Amino acid sequence: MKTLRALLVLFAIATLVGCAALLTQSTNLNYDPAKKHHTPNGFRNNYPHESGGSFWKWRWDRLTQNTVASAPPGGWASVLPSVKPDVEFLKKNRSERTMTWLGHATVLLQTNGVNIITDPIFSKRTAPVQFAGPERHVPFMMTPDELPEIDVVFVSHNHYDHLDLNTIRDFRKRFPKATYVVPLGLKAWFEAEGVGNVRELDWWDSTDLAGLKFHFVPAQHWSKRSLVDTNRSLWGGVVVEAPRATAPGERAEPWRFIYTGDTGYSQDFKDIGTKFAGGFDWAAIPIGAYEPRWFMKAQHVNPDESVQIMKDLGAKQALAVHWGAWMLTDEALDLPPKHLGEALARQGVETSRFAVFKNGETRRL
Repeated sequence: MKTLRALLVLFAIATLVGCAALLTQSTNLNYDPAKKHHTPNGFRNNYPHESGGSFWKWRWDRLTQNTVASAPPGGWASVLPSVKPDVEFLKKNRSERTMTWLGHATVLLQTNGVNIITDPIFSKRTAPVQFAGPERHVPFMMTPDELPEIDVVFVSHNHYDHLDLNTIRDFRKRFPKATYVVPLGLKAWFEAEGVGNVRELDWWDSTDLAGLKFHFVPAQHWSKRSLVDTNRSLWGGVVVEAPRATAPGERAEPWRFIYTGDTGYSQDFKDIGTKFAGGFDWAAIPIGAYEPRWFMKAQHVNPDESVQIMKDLGAKQALAVHWGAWMLTDEALDLPPKHLGEALARQGVETSRFAVFKNGETRRL
């Protein structure tokens, strides 16, 4: 009976997708024929490579063959350590450079007196509704009310584990002065939610905010938020450049941070490394959501590829993100850091250079 119900659900979804495709004639209002990643109906990757198989096969395998890793007896939180950050320090801090990992792809970066947050998610589930969908397995170590005043919100793309409606509505009230840096094609979504201070960027576009420079850079991924909007908005990562303190008359390369966004491995990271030839002080790089490899390879890196991205970028230090909160793919939630350690050893990179934070951990940089 369980298998029959699963089959009926998959059939219903497939039917809806097919109908939506027939009924929808999409148009890219930002289309620029001079840019190879633009199409008349949306966007595409710079270096396209196809998935090795069907989404429906993957979902069917999960339902019928129990391919998803089982939680330990004490639940995933028992093997995924969390720590409460110093909320009062973070709220007051406008002088020290810090980085706090709040789970999955949510990073709070404080630099040069500016508070920046990436892909903020403060809902229990990453789904269109909060009564179904992937549920968070580790506690939130900060609430939006405990965050410092947020100046810049970066959203990498519109998937539900990176763009959360309830969080954006909370932020709109809690941080009315915040500026949102978003991919091309997403500004209208934010404006429909009453968020007015939005800077929409194409790949390689830049914008200045609060004395910092933000660059939107490519990634190997895709976008979709409904049955009718596949790749209608762009996806990517962000480079933050901050002036360094220097002696009078001296010039120095800016302090650089990159959050790559959600991504599979591609030539894009060598391109970014070439563009920013001075390298990066810190890079937030995904290490999770990579199994089964035959399906996930085109959209999510595994730890070996994460280390290669670090090398391509010329990053001195990296932070592991996109793991350990929601069960989005088939590998165990605590497996990515173990595979990362093995990948670092294989590629001759010191373990200390690729940091795995506890959920909620802050480090002074």
